[in-house]
Amino acid sequence: MNNQDLKPIPDSLEAMRKFSEAYAKRTGTFFCSDASVTAVVIEGLARHKDSYGSPLCPCRHYEDKTKEVLSTYWNCPCVPMRERKECHCMLFLPINSEFAGKNQEINTNVLLKYIN
Repeated sequence: MNNQDLKPIPDSLEAMRKFSEAYAKRTGTFFCSDASVTAVVIEGLARHKDSYGSPLCPCRHYEDKTKEVLSTYWNCPCVPMRERKECHCMLFLPINSEFAGKNQEINTNVLLKYIN
């Protein structure tokens, strides 16, 4: 079984959901209008938190994830997001983005609907 087959533990998933909501509100960004995108990204952050101890950006390819976690560049919120509000994962979008929804929150049941 590889890491892609593992479901995140509920505590990590809930922690990443709460983090994402708080960060969106603090930065004035919004989740993607497609809730499945938001759910999959939050799940990926939770999986990486479970596996590597840090929410490494789940939308990029890494030769060595452990090394990437230690460099902290792609740990969420990544440097491009913190510096320029550029989120490759489309989790945190400015309101003027064509993909931005109107939500800065995602219900746990909605999240689970898309990842189970």
